[in-house]
Amino acid sequence: MVVNAATVVPDGRGNGMGNTGVPSADYLLAPFYNPALVALHRDSDKFGVLFPGVGVRLRDTDDTLDTVDKLQDEIKAFEANPSDSGAEARLNGYLDQLVDDKTLGVNGGVIAAIALPVDVLSTNIFTRGYAEIIAKSDVSSWNDTQTRYENSGVDVIAFGYAELGVAIAKRVNVLGEDVSIGVSPKFQTMRTYKQAITVEDFDISDYDKSETKKNAFNVDLGAVWIYEQFRAGVAVKDLFSQELQTLDVGGVSTYKLNTQVTVSGSYALEYFTASTDFDLTKQKRFTDQNDDTQFLRFGVEGNAMGWAQLRLGYEIDLEDTLDNSVTFGVGISPADLVSFDLAASYAGDNQYGLSGNLAFTF
Repeated sequence: MVVNAATVVPDGRGNGMGNTGVPSADYLLAPFYNPALVALHRDSDKFGVLFPGVGVRLRDTDDTLDTVDKLQDEIKAFEANPSDSGAEARLNGYLDQLVDDKTLGVNGGVIAAIALPVDVLSTNIFTRGYAEIIAKSDVSSWNDTQTRYENSGVDVIAFGYAELGVAIAKRVNVLGEDVSIGVSPKFQTMRTYKQAITVEDFDISDYDKSETKKNAFNVDLGAVWIYEQFRAGVAVKDLFSQELQTLDVGGVSTYKLNTQVTVSGSYALEYFTASTDFDLTKQKRFTDQNDDTQFLRFGVEGNAMGWAQLRLGYEIDLEDTLDNSVTFGVGISPADLVSFDLAASYAGDNQYGLSGNLAFTF
């Protein structure tokens, strides 16, 4: 089973830098990477708003969505005129094509945050939501054309997530070392969906027709060590692991939101930043599927006088569930009061992502 990386934050800056951010995100985006970063801000920063940040990723290696669309058109043509041998042949051709298609994966997310970066105790109120959808065709072997397509389907399984929390951080001196420590208590809502849909009726937007739901309290932790232009960080996401089962549709599946630990390092000058993140733990997701991921990420950013940015990155899945991806992005930040960031990723044909965000700092 192949799926996209659901936990990637829809952030035009971090996404452009290989989805790094544990040591290098700014105080507005800090809760989504490392709560300790909330306390790392300039003396002039007083207030910040991030709204919105949006992103989507698609993995459709065999162009399955297009094949299903064409198949549905041929089913309509065949039903209108069953004696049309051309429509019948094309219909069976599309079914044959779906037999060998790889799994389709789609995910999308949105984020928002309001930050108060003060020296006494920096805070950031944040929210995030995303949906992760996996679809795999299940084609019948019947010889009769009508019986074949009526008994062919698409198995859909999905996970939806939403969180609301507050990140709190403080920059302190520990044994002579400059360190920032942060914590993010948060409320989570998790949903799963599982369906078996005929190819005639399949519509990926209908993934949410069979829902199970669970609410939970959780905590993220983080720390950053600062030495001149260097930073080293560690982030612990979802300290309390959660599990949620799907409905029994051809069997029960379990989604596991397990604790994630990431270590990181970065080097930043006024007009250049290099960053790397390494996941010490795997992300499990659906326990009955082969969809574990564990990432090593690299990113760089060039900053033109604080007004425009160019970013590049590379992301490696050590579990080989996802293909390695190249990322790139641009940013515009006039007077450093408004920031508009766009990013894209590419990992081969029909495997790409787009994201962007708008932020205001005062």
